[in-house]
Amino acid sequence: MRIKLTVAYDGTNYNGFQCQTNGVAIQDVLNGAISDLFGTPIRTIGASRTDAGVHAEGNVAVFDVETRIHPSKIAFALNARLPEDIRVVESERVPDDFHPRYQTTYKTYEYHILNRVHPDPLFRHTEMHVYYPLDAQKMNTAAQYLIGEHDFASFCSSGNSTATTVRTITDASVTRTGDRLVFRIRGNGFLYNMVRIIVGTLLYIGDGRWEPERMRTIIEARDRHEAGPTAIPKGLVLVGIEYPDYVRGEE
Repeated sequence: MRIKLTVAYDGTNYNGFQCQTNGVAIQDVLNGAISDLFGTPIRTIGASRTDAGVHAEGNVAVFDVETRIHPSKIAFALNARLPEDIRVVESERVPDDFHPRYQTTYKTYEYHILNRVHPDPLFRHTEMHVYYPLDAQKMNTAAQYLIGEHDFASFCSSGNSTATTVRTITDASVTRTGDRLVFRIRGNGFLYNMVRIIVGTLLYIGDGRWEPERMRTIIEARDRHEAGPTAIPKGLVLVGIEYPDYVRGEE
């Protein structure tokens, strides 16, 4: 049977989610815990290949196994074998043809910014520190230009391997609570480093370097050189992945 895991992690000490040859990845640790639990080598299929230093509250992975353990109990058994910075928050059985990447999905990301003179040591791994003033209202105005179907080639790093750079964004916003800003975006897919490049662009708008209307010009240019820099990874969180065509069944 096929088991779907919803996985949360602090990506600080890992070389991204996907297995790599040059460092330990989240998937390496997850595969090891699953293989240990069931006594046989098992490899997961992941939904989102988050980069080194990026975090997640709801990434998704699946694997196939024959077991008498109830699907919902697998999360408890795996968490007993995983380090504290990786946790399975839910485990469930899904149809054998369920694939975490090759079907309709909507992903939600957040990027967290601390906007004050001095950083906060308690959140040093999970937010970007910006010491100069940022105008969250202007950043939010600029974010509205992202909503809809667009060619986001301006927000894609070299190395992207997708067939098209067209994506649909359903929601985008920048909100401020005290000294903290949160950029939240939801869409049907994201290009390589897309969210971090958007954040770098929003920072240029927030500090007054560019006006909010420039976001539309950057989108229309379809040129990476027109956008801002790529924001550092540690502020980025994959909040969750939705599968609108998947109807949860009985376990």
